[in-house]
Amino acid sequence: MLTDIPYDREKALAYVEKWVFNYNPQYYNFEKIGGDCTNFASQAIYAGCGVMNYDTYGWYYIDVNRRAPAWSGVEFLGRFLLNNNGCGPFGECVDLKDIVCGDLIQLSLKGQRFEHCLIVVDIKEPLSFENILVSTHSKDVHFHPLSTYKWWDIRFLHIIGARKM
Repeated sequence: MLTDIPYDREKALAYVEKWVFNYNPQYYNFEKIGGDCTNFASQAIYAGCGVMNYDTYGWYYIDVNRRAPAWSGVEFLGRFLLNNNGCGPFGECVDLKDIVCGDLIQLSLKGQRFEHCLIVVDIKEPLSFENILVSTHSKDVHFHPLSTYKWWDIRFLHIIGARKM
């Protein structure tokens, strides 16, 4: 039987603060083979929920050769969060006005698919792209305005919580 647990945004954000300009040696650094943004976002989410999903199409990281596509792939992570009915984190697409710190923003830079993943670390008033501050790996930035990015499409993924056995 699955139990819903809260997503600890403070733990996720503390993880981001600690590792945004460093790379946790417990995880492979994908920077030179496509980028580390989603790997870093997954690490932060895991810090905030502590539950992985070891199903074939789940969300988990054991080592570089034993991980789910959703752990390090932007599109796969988005699909997992939006469709997960099992263990691990789950979320929903929301409007800009509904995101909170610890949520994710995914960008389609070329208009074909989502290919960059950002973690929301601060939101200032009035709500605008300039006042949403993000952190990410793959051009490591921290408290960086969302307005500095150029995109074809954008989605806001609100992490609702997680489920555990």
